[in-house]
Amino acid sequence: MSKITNNAGCVRIPKNEKINVVAIVGPTACGKTKTAIELAKLFDGEIVSADSMQIYKGMDIGTAKPTASETAEVAHHLVDFLDIDKEFSVSDYVKMARECIIEIRNRGGLPFIVGGTGLYVNSLLDNINFADQKPNPELRESLVEKLKNEGANSLLAELASFDGEMAKKLYPNDTLRIIRAIEIYQTSGITMTEYIKRSKKEESPYNPVILGLSYRNRKILYDQINKRVDKMIDAGLIDEARRVLASNCGKTAMNAICYKELAPYINGQCELGVAVENLKQQTRRYAKRQLTWFKRDARVDWIFIDDYLSFKEMLQVCVRTIKF
Repeated sequence: MSKITNNAGCVRIPKNEKINVVAIVGPTACGKTKTAIELAKLFDGEIVSADSMQIYKGMDIGTAKPTASETAEVAHHLVDFLDIDKEFSVSDYVKMARECIIEIRNRGGLPFIVGGTGLYVNSLLDNINFADQKPNPELRESLVEKLKNEGANSLLAELASFDGEMAKKLYPNDTLRIIRAIEIYQTSGITMTEYIKRSKKEESPYNPVILGLSYRNRKILYDQINKRVDKMIDAGLIDEARRVLASNCGKTAMNAICYKELAPYINGQCELGVAVENLKQQTRRYAKRQLTWFKRDARVDWIFIDDYLSFKEMLQVCVRTIKF
């Protein structure tokens, strides 16, 4: 199949033609990358990352970026391509992921959307486009100033005053998304919730199978998170965090868990053990938020890893679930 382009040379999706995609979602440390690689090999697929932090260069250990050996097994897209000082929006992601999906399909492959950034996954699969809502630099600057002076909870309360539904979906550390939701409303008079509803009126071009990986026993998931943090520390996360924190880091990159939690230790304000325990706690909380997000989507077929005796057995269930 030849590549399809519009007049501007951009890849587009043909009308009335659904594209089969597999999305693998779930909380951090549940083995999404490993599972996706094995499935992609079986289905002649390629992986399109849906991780908002793995896009950045130099943030390798802390974001659990796929290793060189993993990317050699299966082609990965939207990983390790952006300088750390650059901003990257949901709209940017949807556009670039869309292009990757078309190119994979044109090569005869099956696209696998893999990651734990729920807003990326849903915006892509549901064809939500925020591109026509242009940023308002002055308004954004004032909101950032309010964030510095009054804190994230103040911004979240402001959002809740006119868009309670969206405010319930976000957490205080989702500062960029909170600011964007306020910005859209104050610029257009339309809430983010209403904007998403209107966007969904345009039919999605995808036919997705969504696999959700998790553990039925939440303690096992939290133990996996704790062990992975320890492995990251052993692999050199402290030195990586020093480089990231010392760089001209953009606002998007600074939202990454693993770096800001280590800043007090790097700045001599606490012992390493205290910082590591805080990192583990924040990562567990993040995993809980990811589960809350994905459990709202009735399309997700949940695969509980601890229901199976081996990875191979679990993988066979995933294979049987992928039906087009």
